[in-house]
This record gives sequence, structure tokens and C-alpha cells, in this order.
Amino acid sequence: MKTPSVVVVVALCLSCRGGAKSQLAPEASVEPPQLALRASASDTLDKLDQRRALPLLPHMAQHQKENMRQHLDAVREVVAAAAVSDFENVALAAKRMGFSESMASMCEHMGAAAPGFTEQALAFHHTADEIAAAATRQDGTAVLAALSNTLQTCTTCHETYKQQLVASLPE
Repeated sequence: MKTPSVVVVVALCLSCRGGAKSQLAPEASVEPPQLALRASASDTLDKLDQRRALPLLPHMAQHQKENMRQHLDAVREVVAAAAVSDFENVALAAKRMGFSESMASMCEHMGAAAPGFTEQALAFHHTADEIAAAATRQDGTAVLAALSNTLQTCTTCHETYKQQLVASLPE
């Protein structure tokens, strides 16, 4: 008979201990498990991803992503126009990705804190100019070769750099 009463006493002590603990000073807040897991997974991925950091303020990173989506859309337009030998529209789409002084300025600004990025970004825009030049000559084979070079510059850049969000840029 002593065993059941010992169990009851131990259970009461444990329940009282838990109740008393909750009435003491509140414990430090703990992240919800989903946030902790997300942060941990993000940190792990960042450590696994050995590409060079491209430090950007959040608004710069968003702007860069929007530009890259526009470039992808231009590539899609180049392919669609090239498929039907519409060289005029190939050239128009390629020129949207091509070099300009304003684009060069933006690339320099975005890449200021990442050695080599600006040069790689400018190379992309110059390869897009080659697509437009081939389209002007109405040379479908050269259009596709230039498009391949352009896509290779995309691939090389994405293999080399990753966006790194920062609160401020180094001076």
C-alpha cells in the first residue's frame, strides 16, 4: 500500500513544482519552433553555399531581382522571335538587355562591394548587344550563338555570386 501513496505524493510534488515555477519570474522568450528551424536552415544553407557574397541593401536586392526577371523575359522574347525568324523583334528584345550608360552605372553601384561583379555584369550586357547585332544581319545561327554566350554569362554570374542582405554598405 505504500507504493501507491508514494506515487501520489511524488505526482503532487511534481505538479506543485511545475505550478510554482510558472508563477515565478517569466522565462526568457523563446523563438517559435518554425522561426528557429527556418533560421537554422537558412544559416546551414548559407554555410553550404560557397559563392561570393554580393552585399546589397534590401531595396537594391529587390531591384536587382526585378531586373533579372526582365532579362529572363527578354531572353524568352528573343527565343520566340528567333523561332519564326522575326529578326526585328529579336533585336528589340536583345536591346532591352544590352549595354547602356545608365545600366553600366547601375552595375557599378550594385557591384561596388564585390570585386569582379561589375565586370561580369557588364559582360552580360555586351553579349546581349551581340544578339542584336546578329539579328540586324538577319543571321539566325549567329543569333543563337550569341544567345548561348549571353546565357553562359548568366550562369557564370549565378555560379559565382549570391545576394547578401546588409543593413549598410561598406564605404
